[in-house]
Amino acid sequence: MDSKKFSWNPYADQPHNVASRSQRFKAHFSYAGSYLRLAAANLQILVPILIRYRAYRRTLHKKCVPIGDPFAVSVSLLDGKEDDILQALKETGVNHTLVRIPSWEKDHLPEYDVFIDGLRNSGMDVVIALLQNREDVLDKKRWIDFLNHVFSRFSSKSLFFEIGHAWNRTKWGLWDYREYLELARPAFSAAQTYDVNLLGPAVIDFEFHLYPPVLKAVDFDAITSLLYVDRVGAPENTQFGWDLSKKITLLKAAVDQCSRKGKELWITEFNWPLKGTGKYSPASGKPNVSEEQQANFLVRYYILALSTGMVKRIYWWQLAAPGYGLIDNRGKQWRKRPSFLAFKTLVVHLRNSEFVRKEMNADAEIFLFRKNRDNFAVCWTKKGCSRHSFSDPILRALDRDGEELGFSGTRLVLTEKPVYVSFGSKE
Repeated sequence: MDSKKFSWNPYADQPHNVASRSQRFKAHFSYAGSYLRLAAANLQILVPILIRYRAYRRTLHKKCVPIGDPFAVSVSLLDGKEDDILQALKETGVNHTLVRIPSWEKDHLPEYDVFIDGLRNSGMDVVIALLQNREDVLDKKRWIDFLNHVFSRFSSKSLFFEIGHAWNRTKWGLWDYREYLELARPAFSAAQTYDVNLLGPAVIDFEFHLYPPVLKAVDFDAITSLLYVDRVGAPENTQFGWDLSKKITLLKAAVDQCSRKGKELWITEFNWPLKGTGKYSPASGKPNVSEEQQANFLVRYYILALSTGMVKRIYWWQLAAPGYGLIDNRGKQWRKRPSFLAFKTLVVHLRNSEFVRKEMNADAEIFLFRKNRDNFAVCWTKKGCSRHSFSDPILRALDRDGEELGFSGTRLVLTEKPVYVSFGSKE
C-alpha cells in the first residue's frame, strides 16, 4: 500500500481505511508465504499453550487476587484544554495515564513535552505509545530518527514506551508480523542507549496467534494487548466460544509459554463506541452502544479482567472524545458521560482491594471482594433482572455511580447495571 495513501481521521483518532476490500485481499494474498510461516510457528507451540491454558483455567476465580492500582486512562493533547484534562483526571482518581505520540508528529514533540510535564506535575505517571504508519516501514531511517528523538526527550519522564500500535490492522501501515519486527528491533537497540523500558506488541483484538513469533524474536519488559470485545457486545459474550475471562487466560498462557514466565500483562486500550455520534465513532453499526451500556460494560470489563489475577494494568481509551470517551468534549462545556462517574466509583471501591471469589449463580454475576477488613460484592446480570438473596445481611448497597439503593435484609434486585453491596467486617 502506497505510503501517500495514509490518511488520518481526526474525528475518530485513527487512520482511514484507504484500501478497498479487494485491494486488501490482493495485498494479503501476496503475503501468503508469511502467513504459512506464522501458522507453522503456532502449530509448534500450540499444544504447550493449551496445556498451560487448561492449568490456568482450573485456578480461575479460586484464589485471592490483590487488585492494587490497575486503573488507567489514556489522554490526548488537546490545544488549550490542558487544565480541563488535569481537572477531570484528578476527579477520576487515577494515577496512570497513557499518551500517544505519532511518528508523523515528530515536529510537535515540544508540545507533548509540556503536556506530559503537566501530567507528571499533577502526580500522574505516563506511558508513551509510539504510533507508526506505512512510511515508517518503507523508510527505516525515518522511524529510527523518531525513536531517538522521543527516547532522548522523554526517557526521564516516562518509565515505559509502547512500540507500535494496532499493527495487525492494515490501515495502520503494516501487512504482516515481520514488518512489525522491523520496527521493534531498532527500538530495542535505541532503548539500551537511553535506558528505557519497552512494552509490546500492542496487538489489537482477539488475534493471539501473532504473539508466539513476535515474542520469540523480541523481549519486551511487559506484554501489551489492545483487547477489545465490542464486536460481540457485552464483555461476558463469547467470540468463537471465548468470553473475556477465557481470552485473558489464553493470552496469559501464550505469553508465559513464549517469553519469560512472570512478565506482566497490560491491556493498554479498550472502549465501546457510542451510538448517535456519527463521524466521531471509530466503528459503524453493531459495535456502537448507548451511553448507559458503555458505563455498564466498562465496570464489568474491569471486574472480569482483574478477577483473573492475570492483568496488571488496564487503560480506557480515552478520557475525552466525542465518539467513545468518558467525556464528550464537543462544545465549550465538557459533558461527563455515565461512564465517567462509573469509572470514578469503580476506582474508589476496587483500588487496593482483594478479590476473594466468584459466587456460582446462573442468573447473576457476583464477585466478592475484601478491603480494609470490609467485605463487599460487585454484582450484575447479563440480561434482565434477578432477585438475589445474599448469605449475609446487607449493610449498604450503591449503584454503579455510587448512589444509595434500597434493599430488604439480604435481598436485592440485580440488573445489567452493576451494584456494590457491602456486608461489613466478619471479624
